[in-house]
Amino acid sequence: QVQLVESGGGLVRPGGSLRLSCAASGSIFSIGAMGWYRQAPGKQRELVATITRSANTYYADSVKGRFTISRDNAKNTVYLQMNTLKPEDTAVYYCNTNYIGVDYWGQGTQVTVSS
Repeated sequence: QVQLVESGGGLVRPGGSLRLSCAASGSIFSIGAMGWYRQAPGKQRELVATITRSANTYYADSVKGRFTISRDNAKNTVYLQMNTLKPEDTAVYYCNTNYIGVDYWGQGTQVTVSS
């Protein structure tokens, strides 16, 4: 069983920055790839970024050059640094990992970009 707890969301003005964190806990030995997804009101959940244990990364085109995903394997924690935020980045952001064939999700953290 894996628990994922996100933090760091909030309200920010366009052009601002936020840093999200997601800590994994539970009876885990070694977490593999971790990722961030987001879901805006009335839209489907979409992939934002992923990172493997060896720090290979993937970004959705909409966030390339603005967001940076990173991780601390010793803490089983993944981060999402979000810069130059836009109103269209407004969404609930979810942390995800697949551990021994089971998908786990965090509870989500709200990010609102508005002036």
